[in-house]
Amino acid sequence: MFVMNQLKQIHAHTLRNGVDHTSILILKLLEIPNILYARNLFDLIPEPTVFLYNRLIKAYSFHGQHHQCLFLYRRMCLQGCTPNEHSFTLLFSVCSSLSSRQLGQMMHSHFVKLGHVRDIFALTALVDMYAKLGMLDCARKQFDEKRVRGTPTWNSMLSGYARSGDMEGASELFRLMPQRNVVSWTAMISGYSKNGQYAKALAMFLQMEKERDVRPNAITIASVLPACANLGALEVGERVEEYARKVGFLKDLYVSNAVLEMYAKCGRIDTARRVFDEIGRRRNLCSWNSMIMGLAVHGRCNEALDLYEQMTTVRIAPDDVTFVGLILACTHGGMAMKGQQLFKSMEPKFGITPKLEHYGCMVDLLGRAGKLQEAYDLIQGMSMKPDNVIWGALLGACSFHGNVELAEKAAESLFELESWNPANYVILSNIYASARRWDGVAKLRKVMKGGKITKAAGYSFIEEGGQVHKFIVEDKSHPRSDEIYALLNKFYAKVRLYRNDTDCLTEDEEMQF
Repeated sequence: MFVMNQLKQIHAHTLRNGVDHTSILILKLLEIPNILYARNLFDLIPEPTVFLYNRLIKAYSFHGQHHQCLFLYRRMCLQGCTPNEHSFTLLFSVCSSLSSRQLGQMMHSHFVKLGHVRDIFALTALVDMYAKLGMLDCARKQFDEKRVRGTPTWNSMLSGYARSGDMEGASELFRLMPQRNVVSWTAMISGYSKNGQYAKALAMFLQMEKERDVRPNAITIASVLPACANLGALEVGERVEEYARKVGFLKDLYVSNAVLEMYAKCGRIDTARRVFDEIGRRRNLCSWNSMIMGLAVHGRCNEALDLYEQMTTVRIAPDDVTFVGLILACTHGGMAMKGQQLFKSMEPKFGITPKLEHYGCMVDLLGRAGKLQEAYDLIQGMSMKPDNVIWGALLGACSFHGNVELAEKAAESLFELESWNPANYVILSNIYASARRWDGVAKLRKVMKGGKITKAAGYSFIEEGGQVHKFIVEDKSHPRSDEIYALLNKFYAKVRLYRNDTDCLTEDEEMQF
């Protein structure tokens, strides 16, 4: 406020004395920032310089007022003030923020006509714009045509591949990079994590840790923690949290939320609650949702519902994710009636239309409570087509309660949606077997054999020494499989020896009687 008053006094002085300090005043106002006042002064200048145009465009862009940036660009062109390379560096970013491909291509055309094609910063912004707009072919064309490519240019192209889900393309580009920085590594880790390739995301992070000159930033941490959460890599997650605390990254809400979710998914619900409490007044909807979901999954249903009440008390409105957690809490707590009340309150009270996830949770809730017909009726009354998760929940409930009739209906829909999935055939076969419907069992086996449907081998993850290892049945692909099997054989030998000793002890005891 003091600085603003000073600037107003300077402005008044210039008006009284006829001294032109308008440009300096505009720059100072943009630093505060007071864009409105700066713009009023700017509009008084008959022929603003390209430098002033760029500074104002940059300020508008930073504050999300992208259409004002385009207005200024048009005004530049109409007034005969030729945009320079820096103008286009800013404007390419504006186009990607507006998600306008047409505008981006038009801006690119102007850029070429004005002959700015050799500026490395503008060309990097151009590659970045096309990558963010999902126009990877155009981005790659510009990337390949560049003779000089700095690390930021490589990172823009790399991030484009990762953002679009083409991790093979991203990996190949990453391998070819002459130099990598933390942005390069983070793009790969984030890309793998967002595309559900959690093991690769974690492996990339562990590889990055071995690099001497690269240190994780807040975005790196927020990207790798979901991988730790989904793999159950608690040891690595704890080490990451320790590092984040040490360098002060927990001040970043995204990092704090990622730590919270990691502990909740790794079974440390009390530690997750401690992190949730530490976040305090900074909590956003994501914080509340992660904690509610964590409590629900761990069977602490009443705590989850109490937390929801606290959330509404501090006037944070729930979203669709919140209700998934709440209905899940009711499912685990056997509170079918409460779950139904919450489900029915979504649209009239909060304007949230139930999605497939909510119907899936409701079918699971009703199924576990033995209300199979009610669950089936709910599916039949859906305004959208039920997916495999919903029919799978009903089939699972039918298996538990031995309802053959509804199981057949659920399985029939599942066979149409995912005929390749052997689990559905196995579950229905087991239901038939429990009901002594051997003709049904034989029929399903014939269908599976004819369709060459085989059950995929199960696998497990185990964390040891800060690394996550994957194993399948009789797996020998691990580089230390010989040592593993040798240790297992010793273990089995001890178990057999223990059994023999127990049998002998039992016989001796019997002799005493």
